Amino acid sequence: MGRSEVNRMVVKVGTATITEDSGRIDRDRVANLVRGISFARKSGIDAALVSSGAIGAGMEKLGLEERPSDIETLQAVASVGQGLLVGMYSELFGEEEVTAGQVLLTRYDMMHRQQYLNARHTLEKLFAMGVVPVINENDTVSTEEISFGDNDMLAAMVAGLVGADLLVILTDTAGLFTEDPRKSQGARLIDSVERITEEIESLGGEAGSQLALGGMSSKLQAAKVAVNTGVSVVIANGRAPRALEDILSGSATGTRFQAGAQVRSKKKWIGYAKESCGLLKVDEGAARALLRGGKSLLAAGVAGVEGSFEVGDCVDIIDEHGKTIGRGVTNYSADEAKRIKGLTTGQIEQVLGEKGEEMIHRDELFIYEDACGEGEV
Repeated sequence: MGRSEVNRMVVKVGTATITEDSGRIDRDRVANLVRGISFARKSGIDAALVSSGAIGAGMEKLGLEERPSDIETLQAVASVGQGLLVGMYSELFGEEEVTAGQVLLTRYDMMHRQQYLNARHTLEKLFAMGVVPVINENDTVSTEEISFGDNDMLAAMVAGLVGADLLVILTDTAGLFTEDPRKSQGARLIDSVERITEEIESLGGEAGSQLALGGMSSKLQAAKVAVNTGVSVVIANGRAPRALEDILSGSATGTRFQAGAQVRSKKKWIGYAKESCGLLKVDEGAARALLRGGKSLLAAGVAGVEGSFEVGDCVDIIDEHGKTIGRGVTNYSADEAKRIKGLTTGQIEQVLGEKGEEMIHRDELFIYEDACGEGEV
């Protein structure tokens, strides 16, 4: 994917990529990153940066040698480090005559439709003004229950949120290898991945730095989310001096993941942002209709109901083997779904006293690409 093919991109940089082994922020590495993003911005590409490093910066300022393990201390350290990190970005972008703006998000912002739309509108306005959003999770208020887990997943969700063409995940390795390159001299870089299969996922390793949360496994999960929402992904070495420039020119080494089909914004939100409150188990015929036919889910195809949910809540859909194949917004509560599972439309009216409708309408349904076999849609 060359520069002419990219209109909007999200760049994610990990802690290990912009810090020294001691955990201190490496200003030269940050400057190289800023130059690359500024190059994209000046080339007419909307660019957003999702940057880790706030906790590392806070640890350095506070003289802490080890990453805290409790939420409260992490939040306090992040509050110190976030300002330092954004201040550095603002200064370096200013030297490139590019304006940066801070955006802090929580999983709560993504889970709730109005906040999700508000975040998208803010980012769209920043792009329109030529500003580079510098995005991070709002660690000062996020708790374990509403955390993204790591910035890889945050970046993937932001890429879907803003309809990016490309997500670049910069790390401290050259990309995805057949084996861990730190342990095996025979490890081979995988240049391109058309589909993230279970075999590809098994190649993920552990985090390489004590300050980092996300290893290659985390990056593969983020790539999976991104490609499933129509975004191409590149995982590359962020320590290379011209990493972004080379990626946009097509000359960089790294691993490229092919984007799946384009998905409407609301379906992206249903698939990955909105919280699931339960699940519906479907029979073989219903699974086939959902995966291959683009159909709505009817009560007749539902074999099991779990969880506590109401009308308008989101539920996961699993097949007879327990594999999650999709997620959608239900037209029935859990109690109603249990009463009408397996019934036809006419039978539903007899049970509930009102005309039956789809359990989940196809317009409110997201199907996961990895649930589809070859030739399926």
